[in-house]
Amino acid sequence: MYLCSHRTLMDQSRKRHLAKTITWRIIASLTTFVLAFLFFKNDQNAVTKASGVAIAEAAIKMVLYYFHERAWYKSNFGLDKSKRRSK
Repeated sequence: MYLCSHRTLMDQSRKRHLAKTITWRIIASLTTFVLAFLFFKNDQNAVTKASGVAIAEAAIKMVLYYFHERAWYKSNFGLDKSKRRSK
């Protein structure tokens, strides 16, 4: 019974981390697009270049953020000893 409950919590946690990754990426990528567009604004291909930068940045950083989030989830660093998860 405990194993099943623990597994359900792990699955929910993974889904939550994935959802946080995606929503953060949307915000961060829009910011990157706007900045790149401002840098390229005098270029005829500003939108194309800014889009390319935003897409590449999103793909790379989404993967990095997900694994960063998972590493912190597995860590007990900075948690109250009474609230730490057993590994």
